[in-house]
This record gives sequence, structure tokens and C-alpha cells, in this order.
Amino acid sequence: MIIEGAKYRTFLNRKFENRKKWYIPDPKKIISYIPGTVVKLFVHEGQQVVKGDVILILEAMKMKNRIVFSRSGKVKAVNVVEGDKVPKNFLMVELE
Repeated sequence: MIIEGAKYRTFLNRKFENRKKWYIPDPKKIISYIPGTVVKLFVHEGQQVVKGDVILILEAMKMKNRIVFSRSGKVKAVNVVEGDKVPKNFLMVELE
């Protein structure tokens, strides 16, 4: 591989081939990026929300994290209730 005139030697290995593929996150789907417990839920199905509204509070590693909407819309589905323990990458809330 040549970058800005410098030649580099690279290797394609199994670790690289077996890595988890990256995908563009869907802004309509609110997923948990860390495992935790839903402490407080502020939305319900059919509710109109605006960018910046707090969806829920997720407690993880003794910290309470406010999860907010990155866009406006209508709540299509809420897959959690207060007290739920959610794993990493769990779909918590979905917008239409």
C-alpha cells in the first residue's frame, strides 16, 4: 500500500476478516449501547416527540444516563418498561 509516497506492507488476517461488520445506525431506532436497567421511562406509543426530549433514564455502572431523541417524530414502539434490565444493542424505542 502506498500513502503519500510512502510504501507500507500490510497483512489481511483472520481477526480482520471475522470482525463485526459496522453499519450506519438507524436514527429511528434507539438501542442500548451499554447494558443497564431502565430507571424511568418518559414516552409511550403514539406520542409526538421533538429532538432533545428525554426518552428514558438508563442506569449502568452506577451512573444514570439520560437517553434523548436525536430527531423529532412519533413513537412507533416502546419495548421496555421501568425496571427492565436491557443487554447491549437491545432495541428500546422505535420512531415512525
